[in-house]
Amino acid sequence: EALKRAACPVTADRVSLALKQLIPLERIAPEAVEGLLDAAFGTDRKGRTAYRMRDGVEALPGLSFAAVDGAGHLMGSIQCWPVALEEADDTRHSLVLVGPVAVLPELQGAGIGKAMMQASIDAADSGLADALMMIGDPEYYGRFWAFTADGTGAWEIPGPVERRRLLARIKRPGGVPVHGRIIPDPAHVALAA
Repeated sequence: EALKRAACPVTADRVSLALKQLIPLERIAPEAVEGLLDAAFGTDRKGRTAYRMRDGVEALPGLSFAAVDGAGHLMGSIQCWPVALEEADDTRHSLVLVGPVAVLPELQGAGIGKAMMQASIDAADSGLADALMMIGDPEYYGRFWAFTADGTGAWEIPGPVERRRLLARIKRPGGVPVHGRIIPDPAHVALAA
């Protein structure tokens, strides 16, 4: 049960181990993930817009990962959530909200977040999701994973956001509408792998 331990102090020489040990996030105790998120983003993080977009739904297990060191200590996590773009006529288009991508503060910048993000993208591209969205840095997420704010400007979301940071990566034939509101989607069905 070492994988269920809370995050602990680590040294830079253990970072390379974490990059090789990405595991399903569901194998980590929820309280350990919460502790990591508090350390990475602060205890006031639950008031952010992204939390409202995913209120009441569970993270998608096939797209959510944890980075652990050789002893099973949690070093980072990425969570992906089922949401939908709902049009005015109530038609829903399933999307996956990516994030938060969290890394222990002392290990940020060491490539752990990038490795976790790539694992989620690879899982999505394997057939689990063809429409991703996130709130993030367009220069970073656009450069590595082709996220863009093109087409998201008219999406309604439940809180404030810098519009240039509302990003999408859509591989679905025909895309998704440019108008609608983002809502939690408990009825989300992942694509067949």
